[in-house]
Amino acid sequence: MNEQTALLRSEQLVGGYLPEVDILQGCSVHVGKGELVGIIGPNGAGKSTLIKAMFGLVPIRGGRVLLEDDDITALPAHAMVSRGLGYVPQNNNVFPSLTIRENLEMGMFLRPKDFQRRHAAVTELFPLLDQRSAQKCGSLSGGERQVVAMGRALMTDPRVLFLDEPSAGLSPLMQDTVFESVRTINESGVSILMVEQNARRCLEICHRGYVLDQGRDAYTGTGAALLHDPKVIELYLGTLARVG
Repeated sequence: MNEQTALLRSEQLVGGYLPEVDILQGCSVHVGKGELVGIIGPNGAGKSTLIKAMFGLVPIRGGRVLLEDDDITALPAHAMVSRGLGYVPQNNNVFPSLTIRENLEMGMFLRPKDFQRRHAAVTELFPLLDQRSAQKCGSLSGGERQVVAMGRALMTDPRVLFLDEPSAGLSPLMQDTVFESVRTINESGVSILMVEQNARRCLEICHRGYVLDQGRDAYTGTGAALLHDPKVIELYLGTLARVG
């Protein structure tokens, strides 16, 4: 994938939550049409900060974010959604007091007239969301909640979906469910940029990956190449990989 023809890319991003503290120190990543791209790295490397910055949730003080040739660096998160980007946060990503259907409806609050069409498309990918549509999300397992959260993000028909550590805190069995869901979404044509703490599993399903360290992209390559790179294994996979 040529970076200059990428669907979405960040160029030398500098930024962070506090004005004087730049967690990102010049981070550049790109996602091509139909790609599943993973971001791994040690705690504090800036992984989640990167996708939050690209989605307009963290201030950017240097560099830019491009959707094809359109500079979207300064846009707020709600404007990112209208441009075709979706985001699933790591925590508190469903409304537990609402049903599955109501959560999906929340994903379409700006375009309620399109709900039936998008609901049909999303539940075709994930029949569970239709079969148990009246169930309160608070009674779901962690893995099922993740599927609901991803389904709600898909309701807007995004071109690119950001996922922030979708397997965090889940049992190995539930991680399997979530990773299969991620693969299903990608195979439906949605490009994905995924931050993931389970480095080995992430690289196994990703087309390409980035290893972040101290706010910079230290290594990049295909998922398979990074998975077998001696430096990546020695520095990252030994401590990051969790055997599921």
